Amino acid sequence: MSVKIGNIDLGEFPLLLAPMEDVSDPPFRFVCKQNGVDMMYTEFISSEGLIRDAAKSKQKLDIFEYERPIGIQIFGSDIDTMREATEIASLAGPDLIDINYGCPVKNVACRGAGASLLQDIDKMTAMTKAVVESTHLPVTVKTRLGWDDNTKNVYEVAERLQDVGIQALSIHGRTRSQMYKGQADWTMIRDIKRNPRIEIPVFGNGDVDSIEKAAAWRMEYEVDGIMIGRASIGYPWIFRELKHFFQTGERLAGPSITERVETCRIHLQKSIQWKGPKTGIFEMRRHYANYFKGIPHFKEYRMKLVKLDNIADIEEVLSEIESNFANLEVIY
Repeated sequence: MSVKIGNIDLGEFPLLLAPMEDVSDPPFRFVCKQNGVDMMYTEFISSEGLIRDAAKSKQKLDIFEYERPIGIQIFGSDIDTMREATEIASLAGPDLIDINYGCPVKNVACRGAGASLLQDIDKMTAMTKAVVESTHLPVTVKTRLGWDDNTKNVYEVAERLQDVGIQALSIHGRTRSQMYKGQADWTMIRDIKRNPRIEIPVFGNGDVDSIEKAAAWRMEYEVDGIMIGRASIGYPWIFRELKHFFQTGERLAGPSITERVETCRIHLQKSIQWKGPKTGIFEMRRHYANYFKGIPHFKEYRMKLVKLDNIADIEEVLSEIESNFANLEVIY
């Protein structure tokens, strides 16, 4: 059976790209889409930034036809501001609006947004209702298990947010106080999925970094799909490999050095097209080490790449990597 969010058909067991600040921008989304991801989200966008017409927030609204289905993710601490931001985001033409109730970082959570709302479920419910009522699009939510070990309240969150109209829920298997430490615990995600009152799709997120884990957790935790974040950084092929395994039961060979270089080049080109040469080249620097993880002595190449600001020079170094390591089999 297909998983649906409103009228969006995501297929039998969708793989989602998690919204990640400074990562899941259009250039990165392009290479993930090429590798078979079923659904993507923008980086999270400040509701305050949107209503103040801040350039950085507005640019994050950029979406492209080839990315569909795609959701715009917004966050904020004020209900009226979130309502207004929802209207602005809806005009950008996404397929859905997603609310971030999971971001644990200080400058978000300590300002009453993101995971902070897990401390005030009444406000979270009221905010969600306001967002649902402000758009014609499906609304989804991404959240965590709770604020800390003493307040794991996602069970109540799931019921109440479904009651005010959300159409899917993604759950990261950690509390806010855990940040990204320790192991993600998916048992509560399974409990929510087994709750007879919950009818919306439930997606699991956190620590899915291998085919074996994804396949095991798909069965063990009974989720409708998996959302992948950090494991896709520098390795967009994870979506392709998981799809192949789910369809055939066989492992797909990992990308060759040539394919890594080619994908890195495409990412760089898209980055330049979207942000212009100066910013595009600068923002690409955070990705090189991830694309070439496992290559011996890569540090010297990375040091070169992060200093260069000329496209031709960067291309030359990438070609050098390709020719020097063409026969290397990298175990990621």
